[in-house]
Amino acid sequence: MTALNITDASEVDSMYREHHSWLSLFIQRRLTCPQVSADLVQDTYVRLMVSRKLPPRQDSRRYLTHIAKGLVVDLYRRKRIESAYLDMLEQQPSEFAVSTEDKVIMINMLVEVDAMLHKMPFKVRQALILRQVEGLSYKEIAQCLNVSISSVEKYVARALQSCILASIGNLD
Repeated sequence: MTALNITDASEVDSMYREHHSWLSLFIQRRLTCPQVSADLVQDTYVRLMVSRKLPPRQDSRRYLTHIAKGLVVDLYRRKRIESAYLDMLEQQPSEFAVSTEDKVIMINMLVEVDAMLHKMPFKVRQALILRQVEGLSYKEIAQCLNVSISSVEKYVARALQSCILASIGNLD
């Protein structure tokens, strides 16, 4: 991977012209909406430019595919979270109605939490969820994960540390 600089803008333009049609078809096969597909093609090139890394010419398709697949996964994950949240809201009494603005804010926050959780190793994430969401004791979590209580303590501490560091990073 070579570092992208201002003089390489023509390389990005060339890559765009060479791979745009192919990338559009690649993404459209995974989505149903042409407008969303077009947005993800654009987002793929934006990510490429923001990364400031340009792949060798022979690896262009593979690199663009990697970025595009990540964006498609992010989109499906967001839709899954949004759907679950909206379903939960529908089950609430009308006096607890949430404004559209608050729904968007909450969905964005839930997507961030989900992304943060998925960066954690599986057992760390499970220990945190079992402790904070399910309310299980460390002993019960140890049994569920088939690990020692000491390991559970370390997993939960590591997860909480990750949460704190992520929240500090969001303050910047």
